[in-house]
Amino acid sequence: MAEQPQATNNIGTDRPVQIVPSVLPADFARLGDECAALEAAGVDRIQWDVMDGRFVPNLTFGPDVIAACRSRVKVPFEAHLMIEEPDVLIPRFIEAGCELIIVHAETTRHLHKTLAAVRDAGAQAAVALNPATPIEAALPILDLVEMVLVMTVNPGFGGQSFITSMLPRVAALRAHIVDAGLDIDIEVDGGINTGTIASAHQAGANVLVAGSALFKDPEGLEHAVSELRSLATP
Repeated sequence: MAEQPQATNNIGTDRPVQIVPSVLPADFARLGDECAALEAAGVDRIQWDVMDGRFVPNLTFGPDVIAACRSRVKVPFEAHLMIEEPDVLIPRFIEAGCELIIVHAETTRHLHKTLAAVRDAGAQAAVALNPATPIEAALPILDLVEMVLVMTVNPGFGGQSFITSMLPRVAALRAHIVDAGLDIDIEVDGGINTGTIASAHQAGANVLVAGSALFKDPEGLEHAVSELRSLATP
């Protein structure tokens, strides 16, 4: 099936907007405090960008770091696993307190099996797609996920510019989900800020990951979260 841009007319965007911070721009020496500040600012959950230096050219957090921060907040955690052979470490990240596990379609040979393993271990499952990966890669496994993450930058580093050409992909995926009558969130990650969040939401994304836009707001995290939420909400 060819991937086609579709006019959504805001279809599917009546789902609750969720503002999810990436902690990549946080002060790594104060991660527990940074998580507490994000929760106080009103975020819906916290994303941990897990990078292994293989799938992406960067190294970040392991499960022990995440576990050390878990007791500091009640807000849910999601682990965005940008790692090769994710099956090996999935149980560790769930044990560390991540309620949602995001696996890249490009990192596993048996995506059905990997996502089923996430669910069997007691977590919610999600699949992520790199910008060059067709949305068709996610269609056969939609019955196994609570969310699809459409990357709006190439993964590996924070602070990148939003790839506008990803918007038709979000719209096409949202239209497919709605037509199929499925209860699935769409998350976008990369370059989300005050200038891009409205268009991402209008295309059909309801979970919006922001990093630099939150931590670099001169008026603070609470202002940044409130502003992004208001811009995404019709």
